[in-house]
Amino acid sequence: MCGRFTLTVDPADLQLQLDLKDVPAELKPRYNIAPTQPVAVVTSATDRRVEIFQWGLIPSWSKDPSMASRMINARAETIHEKPAYRGPFARRRCLILADGFYEWKQLEKGKQPHYIRLASGEPFAFAGLWDHWTSPEGDERLTCTIITCEPNELMAQLHNRMPAILDKAAMWEWLDPAATPIGLRALLVPYAKPMTAFPVSQAVNKPDNDGPDCVKPEGSVLRK
Repeated sequence: MCGRFTLTVDPADLQLQLDLKDVPAELKPRYNIAPTQPVAVVTSATDRRVEIFQWGLIPSWSKDPSMASRMINARAETIHEKPAYRGPFARRRCLILADGFYEWKQLEKGKQPHYIRLASGEPFAFAGLWDHWTSPEGDERLTCTIITCEPNELMAQLHNRMPAILDKAAMWEWLDPAATPIGLRALLVPYAKPMTAFPVSQAVNKPDNDGPDCVKPEGSVLRK
């Protein structure tokens, strides 16, 4: 799964590197983004505008907004058939912007957090789904979930799942309204380009800790 991630790049660099057209200048570096917190999202390949959604999907038909904390990830293998994801997969796909993420490896002494990023250090996008929820009182929320897939060789050393990462070409294919379900699912595969991972402090376990120390290496680097 993917339970924490980062987006630390400067907004101007993010816009340039991912070919975006509108990035909020007030977007601040985040080193420990946790479920139900705000995340940077793109929903259109035409305007490529970055919006802020809540991480944790609330289906439009749901009566219980608290389910958001349980719907931070969606399995690539079943998004076309699960009631909460069928509609978003067909009509409400999104990019969730990041430049790294965390995974916890089970060891004899407990779980060790690792920070994972592209070997290039560049920002990227998770494949995501979004939905629009309105409470009986009229409170509106735009929410999203990160799609996960089978792990690549690097991630298999840490966990049996990984977030579906899209390269620059696949990003806009994912948002193409004319894309077919078969073509879309073909994008949700283990990331094939070089990545690195390394152990980091247990401080990342607490969402209140959101500074550069969260991504400071505390052990050997794994590479693919």
